[in-house]
Parts: sequence; C-alpha cells; structure tokens
Amino acid sequence: MEALLLAGGLGTRLRPLLGEQPKPLAPLAGRPFLEHLVVWLRRAGVRELVLCLGYGADAVRRHFGDGSAWDTRIRYSVEQGPLGTAGALKLAEQQVRGETFLALNGDSFFATDLARLVDVHTRRRAVATLALAQVPDATRYGLVETAEDGRILSFREKGSARGPGCINGGVYVLTRVALDSVPAGVSCSLERDVFPGLLGSRFYGVPSAAFFVDIGVPADYLRLQADPAALLTAP
Repeated sequence: MEALLLAGGLGTRLRPLLGEQPKPLAPLAGRPFLEHLVVWLRRAGVRELVLCLGYGADAVRRHFGDGSAWDTRIRYSVEQGPLGTAGALKLAEQQVRGETFLALNGDSFFATDLARLVDVHTRRRAVATLALAQVPDATRYGLVETAEDGRILSFREKGSARGPGCINGGVYVLTRVALDSVPAGVSCSLERDVFPGLLGSRFYGVPSAAFFVDIGVPADYLRLQADPAALLTAP
C-alpha cells in the first residue's frame, strides 16, 4: 500500500528553533525527523511513498531523492500555495495508483500497528479509518469518541475535556471516496472539513497506546531531542 506523508506546513512554531530550515528536516538523533518516518514505514513494509510538500520542498527533495537510499520509491507532490491537509492530499491523489492508501502527518510520530489498522479498514469496508492515540491528557488535542464497534461518533474540540482519552494520531487509511468532497486547488482541512462529514458512514477509529509525539509543539520537540529513545526503539 502507498503512503502519502503530509510535510508541507510552514512550521512557524518551530522557527525560533529551526530558523528557515523546513520542519520535516528538523534534526533528531542524527537524522531529519521525516527520515525517521520513512525508515519506520519501510520496516512496516511500505515502500511506495508520496511526499506532499510546500515550504522548503527543494531542500526535502535534495535530501530524499528517489528514496533508493532507504529501499523505497519516493515521488513528490508540491503545492504552490498552502492547501491544508485535505487539499494537499487531493493534489497528490493523481499520483496514487490504488483505491486505498495510507496518509500520515509528517510532523508527528505514532508507532501504531499499521497492519492491524489496514486489517480493520479492510474487514469493515471502511471509507476511512483513523489510528487513535491513547493519551493521559487530551486537553490540548481534543477527543475522538467511538462506539463499541469502533465507529467514530464525534470529535470534541481542544480544551473541551480533560483527562485521558483517544485523540487523532495523524495516521489514516483512506479511500478515494473520502476525498470526493474536497475541491481541487482549494485550501481544505481533513480535521475540520472532511472528517466531520464522514460521521454516520463507515468511518472507524482504532485506539492504540503506542508511542506518540507531535514535534510541531516546541516543548515536545525539545524533549524528544534530549531523549529520543522512544523514537529510536519504536517497533
């Protein structure tokens, strides 16, 4: 299965730490953060990647090339202006060969079981399936509520609930149908514009307590940089 990595954001919160360096190339344990994702996906058997880029695209392309150094095949989709997460996937959709594909946020790492995620998606003939990270405090993320069978019921806004819960982990199995409502060339968000419209359909979440980190938050990036053990040992 192909994977699309969303790595085109401006990374404004990390500018004080990275300067003009693109967020996907933020250094962690001797290699760019996005490289850790590529290596992890390769270990999981994913060898076909599309990097969805925007800001800093040339620098990212120079680093990864055709992907052969990581035993992968990498293609590129470059937005000319900010398109948001859904808009970037819509632009890259033309490079996807199958009807179903993985999509991942390029500024977070969630070591969820991809094989299980794809299996759940396939068995339930889902339109979209989200990997849900179980965190001790969901306040800054917003909760994802599911039914007993895993069907996603609702998304609760950031700050609406405190304490443990499941959040959007930024790892998805999507079908082309999930992007049908996304207009080409228009900025559009998966989280705000697409996922709410899938509620009530075959739209599932798969919870996992696996390691999760969002490096877009400077404090979390610095903590991971100081102690990258969880990143380096993730299965």
